[in-house]
Amino acid sequence: MRLNKYISHNTKYSRREADRLIEAGEVSINRRVVKEYGYEVQPGDRVAFKGRPVIPRKRGEVTMVVYHKPRGVLVTKKDDRGRATIYHKLPGKFRHFIPVGRLDYASEGLLLLTDNPEVADLLMRSSLPRSYNLKIDKPLSPEMIEAMEKGLVLEDAREGGHEKSRIRRMEFAPFQEVVVRGQSGKNTKLRVTITEGKNRELRRFFGHFGAKILDLKRVSFGEIELNNLPENKTRYFTRQEYDSLHKFLKEARKDDKNRAEEQL
Repeated sequence: MRLNKYISHNTKYSRREADRLIEAGEVSINRRVVKEYGYEVQPGDRVAFKGRPVIPRKRGEVTMVVYHKPRGVLVTKKDDRGRATIYHKLPGKFRHFIPVGRLDYASEGLLLLTDNPEVADLLMRSSLPRSYNLKIDKPLSPEMIEAMEKGLVLEDAREGGHEKSRIRRMEFAPFQEVVVRGQSGKNTKLRVTITEGKNRELRRFFGHFGAKILDLKRVSFGEIELNNLPENKTRYFTRQEYDSLHKFLKEARKDDKNRAEEQL
């Protein structure tokens, strides 16, 4: 495992923070300072930060938290414009937790957090269903419905994306489910379920059809439901949710191992 990843997996520091620590000469391996982010940590290597040993995390150790993210809050550690982030809102004991994916500034709803980077990575890359309640400023068109049913490839997916985003091309898998929840004037309320977590995916999808998302709220991720958790509040996973998570992790690790073996 690369050194920066090893540190982020086994400490409270993110991979970017680990890079800075390594660059500053704060990290040693077998009592020798190492400044190579990509150094491959070997079994038996003794990694230390400021002289304190980094204790490898046991594979099964994971804590999961469900957070009801409010609108107007960023899912990031710091913002160069001084806007509020989830870490300004969360209790201090969760400051080192990692978000599973993101919800943009104007979106709200269910956000999973974990203290285990490997688990965060596996969940983010998964095809677990994500359900959202949306309100768009147009009626559904036949073209929208067809794209939701069959998928869509856009060579220019900038509409609906962040102005500083470098993403242009985007592929959208078929939506797993679409339910019209109501119509008021030109506005349409929907519940949609997708199996990806791409950058502003839904805003880009509807933006392609000239529709703007007025409200966006994630209400579930896999088997985890937001239900009536109040805004800006957290809760830990239930025992049943942990059981489901461990089943998912077992299969996800198996799939990763099989893919790695196929590439040999």
